[in-house]
Amino acid sequence: MTNLTREDLENRIKYHRPDQDGLDRIAQMRRLALDFGNGIRQMCPPGHEQDQAIANLEQTLFWANAGIARDPEHWAGV
Repeated sequence: MTNLTREDLENRIKYHRPDQDGLDRIAQMRRLALDFGNGIRQMCPPGHEQDQAIANLEQTLFWANAGIARDPEHWAGV
């Protein structure tokens, strides 16, 4: 467990407006998630497991997009 500072918490909670590069990366991430989600729909029977797989895909997409938006300097010049 980390010692969460007020600054760390504020950084996690505040809105991080992505720049154009970030928006492009987020759009690509959504396309990849949609493709993967369609694979889940096609290959997994309807039911609890499929529901869980899709819910976790949504969560994964959320965290991936947050990572892109929160750290744009990481991608500068890449």
